[in-house]
Amino acid sequence: MNITLDLNPSAQDIEEIRLGLVEHNKPHLGNLREQPVACYCYHPDDANQKIAGVCGEIRGNWLMIQFLWVSPDFKHQGLGSKLLSNIEGYAQSLGCHSVLLDTFSFQARPFYEKHGYVAQMTLEKFPENHEKYFLIKNLSSK
Repeated sequence: MNITLDLNPSAQDIEEIRLGLVEHNKPHLGNLREQPVACYCYHPDDANQKIAGVCGEIRGNWLMIQFLWVSPDFKHQGLGSKLLSNIEGYAQSLGCHSVLLDTFSFQARPFYEKHGYVAQMTLEKFPENHEKYFLIKNLSSK
């Protein structure tokens, strides 16, 4: 048996391992719904320029938010709130009952808490000098 440490794995190497795990999980997760989802806001003067967006994935009955970004020039105008509400509403229309996301201590925890998210776990000193928070929100009470 040969074990190799690879400090520069290719995308194909990573995908091979991911697919092996997917196969292992199939008996337990069956045909779990996995659907990417995103919502964007475009510049008022340029319909091709994104000024904000939220991206995530519907996984089973959960929405998993991966990224929410608003251009610095358009912060504090309610765009983040509108995007969050829009993607949550879509997930809820598909039968999702909850949302999971993470954020760093220098990012947007108070923003998410204002929108009903509750911190479930904190990783301290991650990756070095910050905290990483994992938050959830129950969509059933939305």
